[in-house]
Amino acid sequence: MTGLLHKIADGAGGAVRVIGQIAAWSGLALVLLVALNVLFRYFFSFGSVALQEGEWHLMAVGALFGMSYGLNQGGEVRVDIFYAKMPPGMQALIDLVANVTLGAIAVIIGWLSIAYVQSSYAIGEGSPDPGGLPYRYILKAAIPAAFALLALQAVAMTAESLARLIPHITRDGRST
Repeated sequence: MTGLLHKIADGAGGAVRVIGQIAAWSGLALVLLVALNVLFRYFFSFGSVALQEGEWHLMAVGALFGMSYGLNQGGEVRVDIFYAKMPPGMQALIDLVANVTLGAIAVIIGWLSIAYVQSSYAIGEGSPDPGGLPYRYILKAAIPAAFALLALQAVAMTAESLARLIPHITRDGRST
């Protein structure tokens, strides 16, 4: 049973890792775009609303997909004052409850955001600013995609915590 859980965790975590590494390149693209925008503005007296909007589009994509990748890499902030003193079985149980909750919340937010994207697509939403970027629904589509990825990371973490919990449960169902 734990072997299957480890396979699930490795598969889901691996997918999140690959997508997160790809999304991490949006940071480099953001730096280059900001530098380009500054160079154009100060050396050529040229400013572009589309370039400025491109900056926050890249920032949004990096942040949305970065949350899953950050969890995947163990970059979350934890308060371990009490947790560190608990037995491993209790730690695994707390992690299991937290990960299932995270997954449920990610699925709910992802599901609710689909109507938001559909509404944007239906009206052909673009930038309200002259010279801004069209097709804003493409950026908004990153919301349910990113929360689906977060839910996938929650599946990986749930499988890991369940695999750690199983050895601590006795045959009569009590935790050791």
